[in-house]
Amino acid sequence: MSLILNIDTATDIAHISLSKSGVILDSVINSDQKEHGSFLQPAIEKLLKINSIAIKSVDAIAISTGPGSYTGLRVGMASAKGICFALQKPIISINSLEIIACAAILENSDNYDISNLLICPMIDARRMEVFTALYSQNLEIILEPQAMIIDSNSFENHFLMNKILFVGNGAKKWEPICKNENALFTDNPNNLLAMNRLSFKKYGNKDFSNLAYSEPSYLKEFFDTSKQP
Repeated sequence: MSLILNIDTATDIAHISLSKSGVILDSVINSDQKEHGSFLQPAIEKLLKINSIAIKSVDAIAISTGPGSYTGLRVGMASAKGICFALQKPIISINSLEIIACAAILENSDNYDISNLLICPMIDARRMEVFTALYSQNLEIILEPQAMIIDSNSFENHFLMNKILFVGNGAKKWEPICKNENALFTDNPNNLLAMNRLSFKKYGNKDFSNLAYSEPSYLKEFFDTSKQP
């Protein structure tokens, strides 16, 4: 039996959920990205209170590590680590792109032959840049998570042998400039269920992160433009 608190504040829609033995008990969602910071702690408290669960009863904390919003990632990671340190609970780290890819697979298995597709999650990184990766139907990494400036030739080599299903808020700005017939697009999936599936699997495998060294996966460095010549 496992009771997991799942925290995802990496993208424009944040969600907090409680799951028991792989089944979601309850969740709270926030769709205003600017409010993720003020949303998180009250949401956790509300979720635990409504379900009459003491925080010390939680067996592990799962956190979406990014890439995504810098502020969202910092807030989420700080909260997850704070709870884990205080209660001596394990932390489960899950890449945000993997969550989106998993969600796309769960929601589109009836619409496409997923076994013959690559899955490409995209998170908007402003302008024409996205955070992206490529996954197989088994969530094996085909293209490592990275920041990419997209243009009409993006993924050209991967299109030669594969149809690719693009998903995520970054895919919306890629779709108008992508002319390849092997490109497929789907609506943003429900990441909540996918994160629960992944965190439950990692918990069962005791795939925990080192708490002291757990950090967000930004994929992009911070630059101080005021110091540039």
